Amino acid sequence: MIDKIILLSGHVSSGKTTLSEMLSRNFGAIIFKTRTYLKKLNNDIESERSAMQNLGDVLDKKTEGSWVCVGLEETINENDSNNNKFLFIVDAVRIKEQIDNIRKAYGKKVVHVHLDPPEEELIERYKKRKSKGFKELKSFEEVLNNETEKQVDKLKKIADIVIDTNRCIEDDVLVKAACHLGLYGREYSRHVDVLIGGQYGSEGKGNISAYLAPEYDILVRVGGPNAGHKVYDEPEPLNFHHLPSGCTISPESKIIIGPGATINIKKLFEEINKFGISPDRLFIDNQTMVITEKDQEDEIKLVKTIGSTGQGVGAANARRILYRVPGEVKLAKDYRELNPYTCNTIEKLQRAFIEGKKIFLEGTQGTGLSLYHGFYPFVTSRDTTVAGCLAEAGISPSRVRKIIMVCRYYPIRVESPNDGDSGPLREIKWWDVEKRARFKRNEIKKKELGSTSNKQRRVGEFEWAELRKASCLNAPTDIALTFVDYISKKNEKARRFEQLTEETIRFIEDVERVCCAPVSLISTRFEFRNIIDRRAW
Repeated sequence: MIDKIILLSGHVSSGKTTLSEMLSRNFGAIIFKTRTYLKKLNNDIESERSAMQNLGDVLDKKTEGSWVCVGLEETINENDSNNNKFLFIVDAVRIKEQIDNIRKAYGKKVVHVHLDPPEEELIERYKKRKSKGFKELKSFEEVLNNETEKQVDKLKKIADIVIDTNRCIEDDVLVKAACHLGLYGREYSRHVDVLIGGQYGSEGKGNISAYLAPEYDILVRVGGPNAGHKVYDEPEPLNFHHLPSGCTISPESKIIIGPGATINIKKLFEEINKFGISPDRLFIDNQTMVITEKDQEDEIKLVKTIGSTGQGVGAANARRILYRVPGEVKLAKDYRELNPYTCNTIEKLQRAFIEGKKIFLEGTQGTGLSLYHGFYPFVTSRDTTVAGCLAEAGISPSRVRKIIMVCRYYPIRVESPNDGDSGPLREIKWWDVEKRARFKRNEIKKKELGSTSNKQRRVGEFEWAELRKASCLNAPTDIALTFVDYISKKNEKARRFEQLTEETIRFIEDVERVCCAPVSLISTRFEFRNIIDRRAW
């Protein structure tokens, strides 16, 4: 099915072929080249500009310009199938009759684009012109000896779009043309859903992310290996430190690690190999920061004072800021072993937006650990709010459809070091939790080890003021409430909302009032079929 037919006109060296190739590369356009078609019609013709010009003139007189339309139709028939929408480009049209014939055949699907640099620029471009396997004339002046080429400027008057390419590089012309043609979309579509933590991390984001992942075309991960997301699996849970938590349960989804992320190459490859992630599925931004052994060594002090996981993320980010001298800091693009995976992920996302793909951004850690909004200095090395995660991924806030904030009934923080403090918490004992929920002694405590540090977590009472603060910072559209079995062990058996205990339902109602958002997802336990899904989307 034809979506659009773009007719390109303009003098030799105006950039028609370059633009058509870039439209093909960026938007999947199919190119019909009149030069190639002339060769097909006459195999004996020389691969030389004046010979091609003369043959085109002969065919124009013989067919009244319809030969271009015939060749285009052949190309369309070769490619048009099923319900796929195709963008076709004609490189190039030279007379009004060629354009009129195509318009008569294809109507409103036809858009005529004329490229219009000044003559002095055409002359300079032609001097630098190199055509492989094709003999050019000596100068632009000789090109204009052909009467048809001389009259090409007149097509500007009848074109739908005229693009002034004066002082423009190739990318500039592409952007101007694509915007004129509406290829980027008329509006910023909202196809991005974001999941973030509402407390101090370890809210159960991994299992919620894995549950939602099959609904999306692209899974995006930010943050670094100081965050571990755990997903239920048999016989052992799966731990994700770099890759999105849903990459195994949603094997068709593409994976993006954004430019604001921080990676440990050795540990990243351990995950890639463990989960069988191929280079055609995983895309790491060229500018993603890489952790070194020295970065990890530099965080030993933080491990001893505030309970940092010591993965080197903060030190790596500090280097990125402090040593902005060419060659001083290596990013992902500078590591040969990452070459099969590295690219400009912003371009990948832009393409996904154009195609209407659904994107899921999985944030890491929690709002209470934000470098700017948490209890400094007991914070992490990044902004963990939805705004920070979007910035790290390279996604505009205007793209966002849903913001899912994950909270647990009893917030936790990492264990405090012997001579330090990992941050404020209205701390209680795990025995208090087990006693209230009717669990056996130490039954919960065994589960509550850090996904990265493997240290015992501290636990505290639910903090309503902090929930309100997190809601103000993130403006969630939905809340995912986890660990409701810690409210009452009876909730483990709940498969529907009304099967939850009265105490749990009252608590959920309070959460919804404070957050001004529905509790749409409720995790009742850590196993398969553990989510009560109340979403309306």
